[in-house]
Amino acid sequence: MKRLLAFLAGVLCLVVMPASEKSAEPDCVVLLHGIGMRSYVMNRLESALRADGYRTVNISYPSRRMPFEQLAGEYLPAHLKKHDVARAPHLHFVTHSMGSLIVRKLLQDARPANLGRVVMIGPPNQGSTAADAAKENVLLKKFLGGNLVRLGTGEDAIVKTLGAADFDVGIIAGEVAVNPVFGQALGGKNDGAVTIESAKLKGMKDFIVLPYSHTLMLWRQEVVDQVRTFLREGKFIHPPPATPAGPGA
Repeated sequence: MKRLLAFLAGVLCLVVMPASEKSAEPDCVVLLHGIGMRSYVMNRLESALRADGYRTVNISYPSRRMPFEQLAGEYLPAHLKKHDVARAPHLHFVTHSMGSLIVRKLLQDARPANLGRVVMIGPPNQGSTAADAAKENVLLKKFLGGNLVRLGTGEDAIVKTLGAADFDVGIIAGEVAVNPVFGQALGGKNDGAVTIESAKLKGMKDFIVLPYSHTLMLWRQEVVDQVRTFLREGKFIHPPPATPAGPGA
């Protein structure tokens, strides 16, 4: 009899439990890598976001073979539907390099109703002169495919079809260039593939420059922490301004 009463009490608790105490659907974060990469480069970020309680969708896409417009207009929407991201209270995006432009195109043409925040890492938002230089290299052009020229600054550049940001986006740029090949083409401070100025986007909510290179920054703990902070608070962690030295310092 005691066991029966205990069972009934447990059932009653489940029935009358307030909605706020029941397990809620978590926010979802979609991660998109850059050209010539696969989803594994976003694994460290994905693990950290899962630990924060997000549901994650880390997508590999055929960046070298499928035309940009098809990636943004068909491939990505199909995968978002497959993973039923519409059921999440908020849908966030964390992107690297070309993945940032794909998301910009998606949000311009078919913005999800539950859109949350976006973090872009090393995005060529104004086009990359490194891509302009790389298209002249037969091996690089063959390896990176037809989308390489679209990442540049010429007439066929993707960025010429994209407008300013009208969504919550934070941008992380790098300033360490470990790739000497594109130094002359890029000019200015850059991460080896994208200049700091090219990473900026009109309408962005926050912007920060970190001392890392274009691809390696994806594994840096400081970058991971900045992504987590922006998704949570809508801003990055900026260092406090230097305190002027006092008399006699």
